[in-house]
Amino acid sequence: MVQAARLNPSNVAAAENLDTFFKHWQEELTMANIAHEPVKKAMSRIRELSADEEARRLAFVRERALRDEVSLLNDAKREGREEGEQLGLNKGEQRGIEKIARNLIKLGVLSDEQIAEATGLTVADVEELREEGTH
Repeated sequence: MVQAARLNPSNVAAAENLDTFFKHWQEELTMANIAHEPVKKAMSRIRELSADEEARRLAFVRERALRDEVSLLNDAKREGREEGEQLGLNKGEQRGIEKIARNLIKLGVLSDEQIAEATGLTVADVEELREEGTH
């Protein structure tokens, strides 16, 4: 600044404004007091770039949120599918066991207790299957 003052005393204010700009460009109140037009233009350009940067940041955050939502939905679908498959397998297994028990009942060779032991069903379940077969 001293050199600017020696070369042209009218440049002292401009040099001071530039010095303030480089030291305090992020401080809105300090920058609002600067009257030097090139510094005002530089500050305006910084605001524009910052706004664009903020817009980019917001777009990135929005995009990340959408990806997270899609990922969560896909995870929920996968979990639901797995649960449904497991329920289907369990139901199919139970029907298979009941079918075997019905076949054993039809043979008439084993007692309800023996059928229950062979199939893993309870005696009450075997008795219920036996009653269904008689109706």
